[in-house]
Amino acid sequence: MIINNLDKQIQFKLVYYGPAMSGKTTTLKALFKHFGKEGQIQSIESTVNRTLFFDYGTIMFQNKNWDVKLNLYTTTGQDFYCVTRPTIIQATDGIIFVVDSQNKARERNVISWKELNRYFTQQTITNIPIIIAFNKQDKLDKFKIQPFLEEIGYNNYNNIAIKNTIAINGEGVLESFEEIISLVIKSSYEKEFLIESN
Repeated sequence: MIINNLDKQIQFKLVYYGPAMSGKTTTLKALFKHFGKEGQIQSIESTVNRTLFFDYGTIMFQNKNWDVKLNLYTTTGQDFYCVTRPTIIQATDGIIFVVDSQNKARERNVISWKELNRYFTQQTITNIPIIIAFNKQDKLDKFKIQPFLEEIGYNNYNNIAIKNTIAINGEGVLESFEEIISLVIKSSYEKEFLIESN
């Protein structure tokens, strides 16, 4: 979080993370389409429309006194460019972990989740706001959510929520976005309150 008191602007960084082909870029595009900003995502893609490094875009909200700028990133799912992931995830205020809900992708989701955890200290990752978005809910061969949550130790995390999404038609994408903003603002407010109290 960056607070610019001079310009009355607050900035947050949100990152879409997950295994290859889980729907991170599709989710971000669906979100920007909702706000009429389809052409405002910056992407570096391969010749087969796979994200090479990251996708990036910003969404602004305003109230009477402050501007809120949301910097939105996706990490690449391609393992060849995995060295870029720690850089993208640095200083993030919230994470949307996009799960590929198909049975064939279950293990890739677990591996990606464990990798994400390695980029943080244990105390940080269990408190950072996270949405686990179970994408591709339109597929017939979905794995069961509860055993997956138990495998990744869901109950050990303190600031986490679950959503179902179908990124290709935007279903659940806005709700996930609204939920992560709510968690991030709540977390940031509590941190500022604790700082001011000390």
